[in-house]
Amino acid sequence: MSDITWFGHSAFKISNHDVHVVIDPFLAPQYGLGVDDVGRADLVLLTHDHGDHVGEAVTICQKTGAMLGAIVGTAQKAAAGLPDSQILNGIGFNMGGTLACKGASITMTPAFHTTDSGCPAGYIVRMPDGLTVYHSGDTCVFGDLALWGQLYSIDVALLPIGGVFTMDAPQAALACKLLNCKNVIPMHWGTFPVLAQDTRDFEKELAKLDLPCSCAVMAPGQTRAFSSCR
Repeated sequence: MSDITWFGHSAFKISNHDVHVVIDPFLAPQYGLGVDDVGRADLVLLTHDHGDHVGEAVTICQKTGAMLGAIVGTAQKAAAGLPDSQILNGIGFNMGGTLACKGASITMTPAFHTTDSGCPAGYIVRMPDGLTVYHSGDTCVFGDLALWGQLYSIDVALLPIGGVFTMDAPQAALACKLLNCKNVIPMHWGTFPVLAQDTRDFEKELAKLDLPCSCAVMAPGQTRAFSSCR
């Protein structure tokens, strides 16, 4: 069993006694959370180089000694001030690539968005206990999500629902169907006025599809435990 903590927006920590993986650690000021609330970290993953995703990545790596993982190009840009030895694979990695960190397996997947360096990405994180988590990054829905559902038994999908800059509620619900995920945690909502301010529309759209997928709505700073369904 592994724990997943949501820090608001797209920031998460996936952890158990073996490894602690942080993704997109932008800590929105209105939630009152800081770097100390992140706690232990072995790896910090970035989906792209926008400020509301890079957030406190370098500070967390400096404080904890964590490695920073990102696509080639973004890794060098975002990790300014960190030695190459603290960048996963030295220079980062790329689409379809898989790297390991303390027993966790990290596979980079495509996302459709914008970025000033590299390409936008998502990640499939397979924890040592078997829990498989997909963080889509900022993206619209796209048909190839079904490939990840075929290749991996996804226990938890972390999907944006806010619209405007990412998929909205109907797209995110369809993404759950394509991924065939067991659980979904909605993200990238409520942080800014232009985004969806709650999860109600997403929950309605998900219910319409009558999927065997549980929606876990979390509050910033909340932690929930998840087990592998395999």
